[in-house]
Amino acid sequence: MAHNGQHLPASQELEPDLPGFADDFSAVLEHTTGHRSTIGCVIPAYNEEESIGAVLQSLLEQTRVPDVIHVVVNNTTDATVKIASEFAGPHEITTDLGEQFTEVFVHDIGKNPDKKVGALNYGYALVEGYDYLLGVDGDTMADSRAVEYLETEAVSDSRIGGISAIYSIDDRPLKGLVAKFLIAGQRTQFAAFNLQNLLRGRNMAVLGGQFSIFSTTALRQVMSANHQSSPWVKDSEVEDSLLSLQIKSAGYLTKISPYARADVGGMTTLRGYDAQQVKWTYGSIELMWPGQRGDTKGQPFHPNLRLRWWENLGMLTNLFVRVAFLTLLAGSLSIGAFVFSPVWLIPPVIAVLLNLRIAYTMKNRNGRDIAFAGLMFPAEIFMWIRISHFLRSWTRFLSRKKVDNWAMQARAERGGGSAHWMPLVLLIAVIVAMSVIWSMLGPVVQSTILWVGWPVVGVVTVLQTLGMVFKLLRRHQGYKV
Repeated sequence: MAHNGQHLPASQELEPDLPGFADDFSAVLEHTTGHRSTIGCVIPAYNEEESIGAVLQSLLEQTRVPDVIHVVVNNTTDATVKIASEFAGPHEITTDLGEQFTEVFVHDIGKNPDKKVGALNYGYALVEGYDYLLGVDGDTMADSRAVEYLETEAVSDSRIGGISAIYSIDDRPLKGLVAKFLIAGQRTQFAAFNLQNLLRGRNMAVLGGQFSIFSTTALRQVMSANHQSSPWVKDSEVEDSLLSLQIKSAGYLTKISPYARADVGGMTTLRGYDAQQVKWTYGSIELMWPGQRGDTKGQPFHPNLRLRWWENLGMLTNLFVRVAFLTLLAGSLSIGAFVFSPVWLIPPVIAVLLNLRIAYTMKNRNGRDIAFAGLMFPAEIFMWIRISHFLRSWTRFLSRKKVDNWAMQARAERGGGSAHWMPLVLLIAVIVAMSVIWSMLGPVVQSTILWVGWPVVGVVTVLQTLGMVFKLLRRHQGYKV
């Protein structure tokens, strides 16, 4: 749909106190032309009655309103359709960029076996004639200039196939200690991931479906190159990661905006967070693993997956160091061979400093973010939770057991399932078994294990600490996440 307003240069309203951003992006904003593109917004919605109204209101309050907004409701059992329908119809809006027009459509496609992927592809068919597709999750609220920033950069460079906003989670309405703890951890997790991508030339590894804009020209080339009838495929656990890889493989850039921001829905229960992370990690492993898994081809050397490999290597290192240290410590104490050294305090101190530096890069940081990073124990507990997701994902993948991770996540979000306790049960079983085995060993064998084990753990810990020091000293170029 056309819009009647003048598209003024975004540079007229740039935030003045953001030094250090990459010169290329500043130049884009300063030399914006009057080019007019069209944007079709697609919102896949599943049981989003608590947030869909705020999401639509957020889009209608954008300085650059999408030309059309399609809410595609699927498999819902709540009042999502009713609430979204209150926004249906044409809207004439006056913004800083002039008079704009948009229209909201609500589609209830009923029971859909392809879930979110089916809803996205349904929406794509409705907006494929537009220049850009703006994908928005049914629980994501964006800052008022997010669409404007995304469009401005996308229009400036035809090589760009997609741009993602910077994601965080609004923790103000939270209640309950567990929810506040989990959201603080997820905010830190988002911040670290966003910062890594910004510092890699703003090359985004994953164009998250939460709030990203895609060139429909790039999507058509992806479909043609991969013999697909739609951009998103149903046989991947991480449809957004796979599409990002395909866009990159088609010769386009996948970027993250340093300005556009959006708050996404976080997981406030351990059960829900576990199911989400296992699904994401499992799907990422499928993309990384060489060869073919079902209909998904592994691409271990794809540039968008380098960050994933480093993440998995980092989690493996974290697992080894923690388990080995605790095991050797318990063994040393059991035979009276424990000798404390102040040097052991260096790694946790560096970790706290690194967490604090990441916290201070958050644009909307608060006291809870600083406390989470500075007190060490919350971040350490959260790391053990993430390690459990890492182990469950790899175990499930290597077992080749076919499970519906989408269904398991939906069940967990409804309060069902108990798989998130399995790592704790296994940990207790391993501790008991190791204690029994240790007690059966002779003094000479026990001493030999400690003599060999401590240096190995020491070397790995030193290398891990050097990696943290490098990250701690790295320039952040003024970026705020």
